[in-house]
Amino acid sequence: MKKLIFFWKELQATFWFLPVLIICMAVILSIGLVSLDNSITISQEGWLRFFLVNSPDSARSILSTISGAMIGVAGTVFSVTLVALTLASSQFGPRLIRNFMYVKLNQIVLGSYVATYLYCLLVLNSIKDNDGYTFIPSISILLAIFVAMANIVLLIIFIHQIAVSIQADRVISEISDFIANQLKTLFPEKMGEQKESEGKNNIATTLSAYQKQISIKSPKNGYLQYISSEVLVDLVSKQDSLLKVHYKPGSFLVKDIEIAELLTHSNWEQDQIERLLNQFVIGKTKTPQQDLEYSIHQMVEIASRALSPGVNDPYTAIACIDNLTSTMVYLAQAKFPSKYRYDEEGDLRVIAKALDFEGILDAAFNQIRQFSAGSTAVIIRLMEALTIIQKFTKSEDHKKAVIKHAKMILSLGEQTIKEKNDIEDLRERARIVLE
Repeated sequence: MKKLIFFWKELQATFWFLPVLIICMAVILSIGLVSLDNSITISQEGWLRFFLVNSPDSARSILSTISGAMIGVAGTVFSVTLVALTLASSQFGPRLIRNFMYVKLNQIVLGSYVATYLYCLLVLNSIKDNDGYTFIPSISILLAIFVAMANIVLLIIFIHQIAVSIQADRVISEISDFIANQLKTLFPEKMGEQKESEGKNNIATTLSAYQKQISIKSPKNGYLQYISSEVLVDLVSKQDSLLKVHYKPGSFLVKDIEIAELLTHSNWEQDQIERLLNQFVIGKTKTPQQDLEYSIHQMVEIASRALSPGVNDPYTAIACIDNLTSTMVYLAQAKFPSKYRYDEEGDLRVIAKALDFEGILDAAFNQIRQFSAGSTAVIIRLMEALTIIQKFTKSEDHKKAVIKHAKMILSLGEQTIKEKNDIEDLRERARIVLE
């Protein structure tokens, strides 16, 4: 089930799915309304005569005008979208394009204009005026007029959305919100259901009890996008085996590299191994669904570009550091899932490659620190971020990771900052972490 949810979310990230869905709905709606017009007769007396068309020529003229205008605006919308994607790619990095494609308004606008164009064509083709028989789909034409009015409002909203969406603060805020939602999924506050390690001796005893080892190799090159852990545990449990996974989502795999090692007492059929392999989704690009570092790298890329000599925008980098700080504060209090996965009977079935606090902290701050050499404001802000994170850390391992980064930032500042007062400010903040 979760694997289907993964593919559904990937489908929603495409730029074509929602527009195609809207176009299909427009085709069905045109057929249904034309059938309704054919089955009922509406009196054109009273106030209705101001809204209903009573002439075939007028009907053709209205539909032709609307369809021509809609396809023209659709081309403009498509061009504006491409320009926005180009600006976002050059300013924030190509990996940010995926975030813009997730915006439903862009998909709805493009789908709405193309669907209106196709709707008008289909209704236009239904108008008949020959051999004394006249058919005018009045209700269908009335709907086309209302939709055209709504599309004008939609165009104004779209232009506003595009203008706002390429602002640095808005992009950083949206990535931060996405990471926050991802954290709640990957690191819920209560993670007590999974057992911790039984100790090195017990784990070693469990591993040595299996008589055979089967190497599970990657069928192709690509990034590991998703692992269906629940199905893996179920498959391995049925065969009374144990699976050691060597990679986590986000890792790049080359063909025929060993991605897992299967420990078992009996032989596995080829179709069983294929089913096991199917639980590892490998694709050409990274996806953020199980890869927290992917979203963090997006934020880091914005900060790194802002610190480049050609841009030199420390305020954008500081905004990225602030949002990454909130992420690390959450993780400092979160319980990381154990790499040991057990079945319902309590037997160890999967040893996974799990995320750890130090690895995520490295992903968040290493590159920003490396690019911030000479930028006093950014270096001091990095140290301030660590002082905030340290206040929420409870684990000794987490504290050691924070101290390691504080030492590296202090060393960088002492080497690159020339002003003595700035160095003293940095050392004062570093003492809070180091002492």
